Amino acid sequence: MFDNTIIKLNNFATRARKAHCPAENILLLLPRCIQWSKCSQDVVADIENCKVCGQCPLTELFKLKQKYGVQCLVAGGGRQAVAAVKRKDVKAIIAVACSKELSAGIIATLPKPVIAVKNTQPCGFCNNTQVEIEKVEEAIKRIVR
Repeated sequence: MFDNTIIKLNNFATRARKAHCPAENILLLLPRCIQWSKCSQDVVADIENCKVCGQCPLTELFKLKQKYGVQCLVAGGGRQAVAAVKRKDVKAIIAVACSKELSAGIIATLPKPVIAVKNTQPCGFCNNTQVEIEKVEEAIKRIVR
């Protein structure tokens, strides 16, 4: 409950700030669990390793990366995610994760603007998670200048 409140307040505040920046300064931050569990591609090392096979949401998320020119990282863990968002070239973040990870990440990235998009867990926690691609694209459009 507390995590959802943080996410809602954060998203409201980010929209109210009317945060905008060039696409190349936006980081699309994704959790490792969004990748199909039987995939052998190492997308944590580089999202460009995605074969765009359609087995998981990475196919459509990779297409969004290419369409808008945003940076994209599939984070293997919280430390990697925090290090990425603290880079000077990252001015805004679109983060996809579960409520717990999103709320912790929002706090860790202050004062950078973050739009948080919750994933769903049809196969259980941290396994083959899903996300509404339309919500991710809407978030990118909201920030990209």
